[in-house]
Amino acid sequence: MHGEYKIPGGKLVVVDLDVVDDRLRDVRVSGDFFLEPDEALEAINAAIEGVPAAAEAHDIAAAVQARLPEGTVMLGVSAEAIGVAVRRALTSASDWHDHDWRLIHEGPQDPALHMALDEVLAVEVGAGRRPPTLRIWEWASPAVVIGSFQSLRNEVDAEAAERYGVTVVRRISGGGAMFIEPGNTITYSLYVPDSLVAGMSFAESYAFLDDWVLGALGELGVRAWYQPLNDIASDQGKIGGAAQKRLASGTVLHHATMAYDIDADKLTRVLRIGREKISDKGIASANKRVDPLRRQTGLPREQIIERFIAHFRGRYGLTDDRLTDDELRAAEKLAAEKFTDPTWTARIP
Repeated sequence: MHGEYKIPGGKLVVVDLDVVDDRLRDVRVSGDFFLEPDEALEAINAAIEGVPAAAEAHDIAAAVQARLPEGTVMLGVSAEAIGVAVRRALTSASDWHDHDWRLIHEGPQDPALHMALDEVLAVEVGAGRRPPTLRIWEWASPAVVIGSFQSLRNEVDAEAAERYGVTVVRRISGGGAMFIEPGNTITYSLYVPDSLVAGMSFAESYAFLDDWVLGALGELGVRAWYQPLNDIASDQGKIGGAAQKRLASGTVLHHATMAYDIDADKLTRVLRIGREKISDKGIASANKRVDPLRRQTGLPREQIIERFIAHFRGRYGLTDDRLTDDELRAAEKLAAEKFTDPTWTARIP
């Protein structure tokens, strides 16, 4: 069995092993990481040898950590990453390059339709009718998108939202509220088979699925990293946040929104949580908190998106695609029946 795990911001860890009588045998760890002393690698292999095949990643990591020689230095690798690589070998996990990635980047669409498209496309990937897909969103109108488990009235000032013409919608993933204005954010979704994140915890899969965008930001001169659980941060402040939903069909929906040029005053009037978080700091702190990409890159939003797409394409391959007529019809139906229905939006009042 063979498993690979590219550590976000780190190196590649590769594990080859056999399973005999439900125990791990002939374990061989390798990769482009740095490790001192040399005999530490033999200790790692010996630590995993004989471990039950049902062991979880954290158990394997603990076994490795316990056997490391005193003074071992690990650069670009960790005991936890080795545990993940072992689990990926045991679960026949797939790699980014195993998939025929497709790109959907179409014109502006209503907030409710975006919510519906996320659900429809995730289902299509799970059913095998669509390859794994990257979708870049364009917004037709201002919106607040609240997480699946958030209270509507606790998050949104309904009067302010109506005054500013902001549509409030609820997505199917958890996490916090997003304030959207057309042209002021960069939002994308990934629809992937769960085999791509096999062996990883939820926290590890967040960073893994957004590692490509950190690479793209680096090419733009933005030193960015993942701040657990789901924030994309830089040395100048938070850039954006991600959310995730795992469907019974075997699909992972992962989406992220990054600030390009947010109107902080409007944000704090429409979002109650934003107002509370900066109540003692003023609007200037709100600007710092969302830290628009426009200020960090100096580039138009469209050019940043183009660079994101080019980076993904160069890294994993990416074929231009479009929504099918069936997908669009299904999403329009779902938007009308679910995502514009007050019983869904206010399901947690």
